[in-house]
Amino acid sequence: MLTVGLTGGIGSGKSEVARQLAALGAVIIDADLIAREVVEPGTSGLAAVVAEFGEGVLTPEGALDRERLGRIVFADSERLGALNAIVHPLVAERAAERQAAAAEDPAAVVVHDVPLLAENGLMDRYDTVVVVDARPGTQLDRLVRLRGMAEDEARARMAAQASREDRLAVAEEVLHNDGSREELASQVEQLWHRLRGRAAAGMRG
Repeated sequence: MLTVGLTGGIGSGKSEVARQLAALGAVIIDADLIAREVVEPGTSGLAAVVAEFGEGVLTPEGALDRERLGRIVFADSERLGALNAIVHPLVAERAAERQAAAAEDPAAVVVHDVPLLAENGLMDRYDTVVVVDARPGTQLDRLVRLRGMAEDEARARMAAQASREDRLAVAEEVLHNDGSREELASQVEQLWHRLRGRAAAGMRG
């Protein structure tokens, strides 16, 4: 089994890369999706978030109000750190459980979709790290034009993440995504062949 840490800044196209890798046969463990699961109503994760940020981050139905919490943490690095300290260990535990299940296939390529890989220093957890890279102007355009974010919110979310240079510094593989979806797909397919080759070599080794 080969473990891959996949990361990229918001608006870089990381989720599209994960989708394409899944279509090629990778096992995807999505940290964002797991991060939602571990703070669902009734979980210890949600209780810890409320204890830290107050009941004002809940909807009237008792679920996490992600938009309200986002406005708090993305403008304040200390508050973002407090949230990460609660959620990250829970995500890591759940991801480890899913990886253990995938390990039943020794040839599996398990891709961990981890938005905050560089921020949390998680490089050593994976056999290789893949960074989806886009110019800041490309990221901003996608967030505003495709996701409908206000420009100031988009800039704040980008600023709350690791710098482009910090992400590239931890990359073993880089996918450049300032072009078309077809150009990205070609890079992903070549990456997949390399990953499969490494997984097979690991089996032989």
